[in-house]
Amino acid sequence: MTTNATTDTLIGAALSPMDTTRTVSIVIAFSLFNALAAQIAIPIGPVPITMQTFAVTLTGALLGSRLGAAALIAYLIEGAMGLPFFAGGFGGLGVLLGPTGGYLVSFPAAAYVTGAFSEHGWDRRFLTAIAAMAIGSLVILLAGWSWLVVALRTAPIAAFNVGVAPFLIGDVIKIVLAAAVLPTGWALLRRKASGQ
Repeated sequence: MTTNATTDTLIGAALSPMDTTRTVSIVIAFSLFNALAAQIAIPIGPVPITMQTFAVTLTGALLGSRLGAAALIAYLIEGAMGLPFFAGGFGGLGVLLGPTGGYLVSFPAAAYVTGAFSEHGWDRRFLTAIAAMAIGSLVILLAGWSWLVVALRTAPIAAFNVGVAPFLIGDVIKIVLAAAVLPTGWALLRRKASGQ
């Protein structure tokens, strides 16, 4: 049985046709990819620097809106169940209620948004891929900042200084790296399809 996974994304085009088994396997594989990215962490305060924004936006861009969001929902469920999939090897519901909770719960939305742009061809050119990744990253930063302000009752400027400012330069680098992967992947796929 084939699913209606879109071939408008790099993974969809590379692995078409996508049956149910292949789709579930890819969703689980990308949830594990995000868990691995969380373990690359530099503690700088209540919110560590990780490779998660890179992994989340790349997941959305590669899988598309629905499968990308599904992979991140699977990741959150795995971590909430107690698997050591959150930053620093932590797991459990308590992590979702802590300082990083806003960032974590925004991951499916960020993957969905980035994936939606990719489904419309934004991942095929470097500059539009950067824009798609930047918008996905912005979703994560705004959700994390809002969570620090509202749920943890942190002053807006203090929340910005702790939860946004330290990540801006790193996010730019991660966005450029992720955006470079996508047009290159499409070029390789076209070359393979043409038999070169």
